[in-house]
Amino acid sequence: MQSKDSNTTVNDTVAVGSHSVKGFKGLDWRDYIVYLAFIGVIIYFSVTLHDQGFVSTDNLLNIIRQTAMISLMGLAMTFVISTGEIDLSVGSIAALSSLTAALTLQAGYGMMGGVAVGLGTGLLVGLVNGLLVTKLAIPSFLVTLGTMGTVAGLAMWITDTAPVPIVDSTFNFVFGSGDIGPVPILLVWTVAATIIAHILLRKTSFGRQTLATGGNESAARFSGVKTQRIKLLVFLGSGFMAGFAGLLYAGRMHAGRFTFGEGDELSVIAAVILGGTSLFGGVGTVIGTVIGSLMIGTINNGLIIMGLDVSQQMIIKGLIIILAVAFGKKAIKR
Repeated sequence: MQSKDSNTTVNDTVAVGSHSVKGFKGLDWRDYIVYLAFIGVIIYFSVTLHDQGFVSTDNLLNIIRQTAMISLMGLAMTFVISTGEIDLSVGSIAALSSLTAALTLQAGYGMMGGVAVGLGTGLLVGLVNGLLVTKLAIPSFLVTLGTMGTVAGLAMWITDTAPVPIVDSTFNFVFGSGDIGPVPILLVWTVAATIIAHILLRKTSFGRQTLATGGNESAARFSGVKTQRIKLLVFLGSGFMAGFAGLLYAGRMHAGRFTFGEGDELSVIAAVILGGTSLFGGVGTVIGTVIGSLMIGTINNGLIIMGLDVSQQMIIKGLIIILAVAFGKKAIKR
């Protein structure tokens, strides 16, 4: 006969084993689809384009440089979409901010003046977006669609579509074209912004209130969350980061141009949704957004090396969004 203690031990072991199995079975591959897809994309292009320099250090660093602005705007867009809203104006804001910063530098106000005006441009448009959404209750899709066109037109008008060169070497180094040893300055900005955004979303009351607002706005409001204030702040953050992306575009290309950021809103939204943020709000992931951005940049880079043109790249981006919504559990669970 087994003793009581022996039976207890066996039962406890079975219980622990059952719990472990349940926990393992509870894993859903769709929660990690962006990471699996990113690894798959890297492997595919590494094999098919090995002889064309895809895996070279220079090319991999170039991918990071190309995706930095998308990643930064995507970090802010994660907060916006997590509240159940959307911002279509980020690309246009980046273009206008690059021009206002370049014009300020050209006028002799120095690097700090250019930075302040560029970021201020983004904040101003973000404030307008936020006020129209929160005070007039206009859907964010319509508001930002309108400001996207308005800001794009303004960017074309203020310089008559002419580029504005930037000759300030310090600005160009700090905001785009510089390297710290072998590390591109754009990677430094991306890592720093990612850390800050992750802490904000996961470790602060602001992050919790952002997710609560998107998860169930009425319940969040009854719980004491000032949901309209949260939405205003995330639009301000989106405008700020779009303005910062404009500075990076200007620093990398040594000029401000109205074409910067053109079509970026599609890539930014794709990166956020691919990363696991719910299109309906309430679920957001900063790390996933950055991986989604890198995956899109890797795909674009690989397609260019393969000889595909811009129109074909746009088709691929559109298909990526469809697949992300179709297979992303977090995007469809509500």
